[in-house]
Amino acid sequence: MDKVAAMIGRSVGRIVISDVSPVVECGQWPARAVVGETVAVSATVFRDGHDLIGANVTLTGPDGRGIRFTRMRPGEPGTDSFHAEVRVDAEGLWGFRVEAWADPLATWRHAVTVKAAAGQTVDELAVDFEDGARLLLRARAGLPRLARDLVDVAVARLRDDDTARTERRIALALDPALVTATERHPLRELVTRSPLRRIWVDRERALFGSWYEFFPRSEGATLDPPRSGTFATAAGRLPAIAEMGFDVVYLPPIHPIGEVNRKGPNNTLMPGPDDPGSPWAIGSEEGGHDAIHPDLGTFDDFDDFVARTRSLGMEVALDLALQCAPDHPWAKHHPEWFTVRSDGSIAYAENPPKKYQDIYPLNFDTDPDGLYAEILRVVRVWTAHGVRIFRVDNPHTKPVEFWEWLISEVKREEPDILFLAEAFTRPPMMHTLAKVGFTQSYTYFTWRTAKWELVEYGRELAGEAANYMRPNFFVNTPDILHEYLQHGGPAGFTIRAVLAATLSPTWGIYSGYELFEGTAVRPGSEEYLDSEKYAYRPRDWAAAQREGRTLAPVLGTLNRIRRAHPALHWLRNLRFHHTDSDAIIAYSKSYGDGADADRVLVVVNLDPHHTQETTVRLDMPTLGMDWSETFDVHDELTGRDYTWGRDNYVRLDPFTRPAHVFHLRRPA
Repeated sequence: MDKVAAMIGRSVGRIVISDVSPVVECGQWPARAVVGETVAVSATVFRDGHDLIGANVTLTGPDGRGIRFTRMRPGEPGTDSFHAEVRVDAEGLWGFRVEAWADPLATWRHAVTVKAAAGQTVDELAVDFEDGARLLLRARAGLPRLARDLVDVAVARLRDDDTARTERRIALALDPALVTATERHPLRELVTRSPLRRIWVDRERALFGSWYEFFPRSEGATLDPPRSGTFATAAGRLPAIAEMGFDVVYLPPIHPIGEVNRKGPNNTLMPGPDDPGSPWAIGSEEGGHDAIHPDLGTFDDFDDFVARTRSLGMEVALDLALQCAPDHPWAKHHPEWFTVRSDGSIAYAENPPKKYQDIYPLNFDTDPDGLYAEILRVVRVWTAHGVRIFRVDNPHTKPVEFWEWLISEVKREEPDILFLAEAFTRPPMMHTLAKVGFTQSYTYFTWRTAKWELVEYGRELAGEAANYMRPNFFVNTPDILHEYLQHGGPAGFTIRAVLAATLSPTWGIYSGYELFEGTAVRPGSEEYLDSEKYAYRPRDWAAAQREGRTLAPVLGTLNRIRRAHPALHWLRNLRFHHTDSDAIIAYSKSYGDGADADRVLVVVNLDPHHTQETTVRLDMPTLGMDWSETFDVHDELTGRDYTWGRDNYVRLDPFTRPAHVFHLRRPA
């Protein structure tokens, strides 16, 4: 038997601890949280026999010190589940374990209470009284001073043979104050610990923020004659972006653009002499990923742009697109970093039948050491110039092990750096990229337009996936103009903005969204007509403002609401409510408990063309209320107030009032 045990090893301890959460892939990668987040820890804990047990979480901070002890609460009877909430308040890698133990004092209290209730006499319980006295004395050393005094009198009473009634003999040992003290400072036996689990904690922006994407070359550009905007002219757009309440200014690639096989307007192969090409075709004789396109300015100009952004309460996110134009310096000096065909040429990017003749994909298998080191160097060039966020282009076309290595290396020295994965691909790849280190992920939100799709997807993202994957709900991108926006008109743009801004803690728009730009290059396509990817696109923001052709005020209101309500800062608290109509969706988010809790309820008409009516039936306990309770709601979009209860009639006109964003208030 001993030989068999030695061969198979011990898979459980004296007390069984299983199903510990949050755990990602059996602990292969850390779970995720942000500074200030409350993390729910749970486990299944049980032992042989009938003795009572307890459990706790021990939490260790990134500095390896300051271990925190949090008692776990038992779950539903019969489930053997235990739960606790722990708060992480510093960036870096945290560790936690679930500890379980036999609780002899609680076991004794339960047993002696049952025996007393059954009428057993002091003579029958003499040994029980002494057992309890000895347990209390063992526990005494770990208790606060006042509790030690309670122990002394309780022990004296248990040993007082002149006390003839059982209930009086044990009363002081069952005193609520003493019970509470010994629960907070338990006497533990047979202590069993789970394996160490990890939580990587990022700064708050990793979970909550509003993104605005724009091409700096279009701000201040002219078409006649063709001339690029600069960082200096693009900085003129920053105050308006800040006024709309955005936190992150995301710039597509700002590097030199290749001349070889440059694309013309609408992705044609016939560029004119003044066509600027696609910023994602990176590299020319003027430099590569560590250089700035000379039309935009210099590194000093970029530093000024970053500083101006910060002065307005925002930060810059930069595109990290690991691909090259044919005339990129890497193609000349490191052909081993690419795939060379049998005729000696370097293979350009293809997704048959699509061809991207202006781009060479990198080959990560021919010289991984050299290529890995070079990309890390490039990232550090930009972090040295104040970039703390990278939006990564097509990470699913590069090895996952590379991303795990790169992100780990970057965060080892700069843990505040964030990475957003632009991986519109199969779910296993999207989820694995998140698990290995990506801070945020683009999602399928753009294509989820029906009520059932939004409910199903929202529950998925706020469920188990929230342990490692943080969604960024972009309503559009330079590559994605969904048919909902093409045909939904201004109401469609408003509806999608409300959904993105309130369903997800992080959301974003691509410039032009506020002007309702929605014309596709051709029917059935999701590409923009006259795409900004291949041409300058100066916009007359002032005229749009004067003529009321802008969604900017609504976007500003949504971001103001988001900042004002902590409930909208989190992901795991998303709950959906029943509506009779498939054209209207209702959901809520809550933060905190009791009278100070922040609760937001959102009701949206998903039909951009027609007024819709429905009854909204609220899950009242989800809102912290009784089924019969009524409460006041304040619409943060319109300023109007209503009284609501469990069942509520709603009528939403997409042209005048497509949604309610309610702040819930109990009547005074």
